[in-house]
Amino acid sequence: MTPALCDPSVRDMVVADLGAVLAIDEEVYPRPWSPSFLRQQLASPETRVNRVAEVDGRVVGHAGLMMVADQGHVTTLAVHPDVQGSGIGTRLMADLCRAAVERRLVTMTLEVRVSNLRARELYRRFGFIPAGAQSGYYSDTGEDALFMQVDDLTGPAFMARVKAASDTGTPSGGGSGSG
Repeated sequence: MTPALCDPSVRDMVVADLGAVLAIDEEVYPRPWSPSFLRQQLASPETRVNRVAEVDGRVVGHAGLMMVADQGHVTTLAVHPDVQGSGIGTRLMADLCRAAVERRLVTMTLEVRVSNLRARELYRRFGFIPAGAQSGYYSDTGEDALFMQVDDLTGPAFMARVKAASDTGTPSGGGSGSG
């Protein structure tokens, strides 16, 4: 059964969120990031965007974007299994896309497990297209990765796609950009 659509609030991740973020990652990733690695991500706001989604004061998802020059790389997008399919992944992805545009990035990339069809569809709705693949990319399972990219962040069509993806109401519970 798909959960009802949620209207989460999305905000910057802070150190106090790390426990909830790590708990989500334990549920959704075979090999989650370490607490020290997450702290490093938070300590680099000039090159990182880290967000959490909350529903009723509970962190239910998170997402990250790494920026290098005019490019952004989605490092993670994870939603707690209890609320996957409720639109939280869509909300987080839209937030990362808006952050990329605000920072005048021109390209966004990510990698996703080939088997993660829900995440692949979410990313496709935002304009990401396949840009390559690598066999055995994920060392924890040996699964292949699909690399996806969107290149037109500076044009009005990109924000129109972000708005359309956000407004569809189609549940997409999120997946993983990095794992």
